[in-house]
Amino acid sequence: MSSPTPLQSFLGGIGLSLPVHALLLLNGNVFGISGFLHRAVRGSKEALLGVTGLILGGAYVGLVEGGDPQPFNVGIGRVALAGFLVGLGTKLSNGCTSGHMICGMSRFSLRSIVATVTFFITGVLTVQFLPTQLPRTGSMDWSLGANPKVLLSTQAVISALLYYWVSKRRVCLTKESDAPKPLSNARLLASLATGFGFALALRLSNLSESARVLSFLSLPFSPSFDPSLAFLAAGTLPISITLYHFFRGPEKSLLGGAWSIPKGGPIDLKLISGAAIFGIGWGLAGICPGPGLVNLGRALSSGSGVVPVAAWLSAVAVGGLLV
Repeated sequence: MSSPTPLQSFLGGIGLSLPVHALLLLNGNVFGISGFLHRAVRGSKEALLGVTGLILGGAYVGLVEGGDPQPFNVGIGRVALAGFLVGLGTKLSNGCTSGHMICGMSRFSLRSIVATVTFFITGVLTVQFLPTQLPRTGSMDWSLGANPKVLLSTQAVISALLYYWVSKRRVCLTKESDAPKPLSNARLLASLATGFGFALALRLSNLSESARVLSFLSLPFSPSFDPSLAFLAAGTLPISITLYHFFRGPEKSLLGGAWSIPKGGPIDLKLISGAAIFGIGWGLAGICPGPGLVNLGRALSSGSGVVPVAAWLSAVAVGGLLV
């Protein structure tokens, strides 16, 4: 029997919004993890550092918890198919749960709203028609626990340092009349640090646990329904919306370089089909790119469970390379 974790998921959701906002201010980039992964495969240094930060954050989680990630409750063939569909779908739709649901919806992007609704619907339908064995849900666990407190305090320190950096850069830029030149090494550090912080919040929120994701997608009429991820959304979306609309400042990256936040885009067949394919992959195994990278770090630090996670991520990369 599994117990929903509303407090952990809510606090984790709040924690997800902070590195998203910090990367926006420092590098002028969307915190889109599928984009990180696809660009890293093609050689982008900043994307590779973002991916590395997520994996290192997962490794830290593994050291704190002293265990390996929750195993997939499906076979390796289904895991690989799920990864392939996630890779293909996220490349077609240009986003996943982080890029569309958190970043895009916080900007009130109609394109991201459509993508999120689409992948949620196909994820739910996949769980309904291709179900897996899921534990029944027990009473809610409102406690925090020792390990989540460590993750929460670590992320608080990282967030404080990131926002101190933001404030120092703003002071420096007020003394400069020209746009700042790109600070390449600093931008790499920002990608690494925000990825690490995001990984800790992701684990705290329990989005990293595939069974919880599948239980959430099973909907309330199922005895396995776990509402924890609704609390994640309740934590991250209001904070992300507030930070983007009221604490964005001038649209200029503090570490130099282009301001790469999209203003919009077409709602076309490519977007909708890609989001639908991603949702099917998400519903098959309960994992999207961020949790996959975090769980790889957890598996590497524990020395077990590496093969299925690596197989899933490899399939994501292959799916993305086809587009």
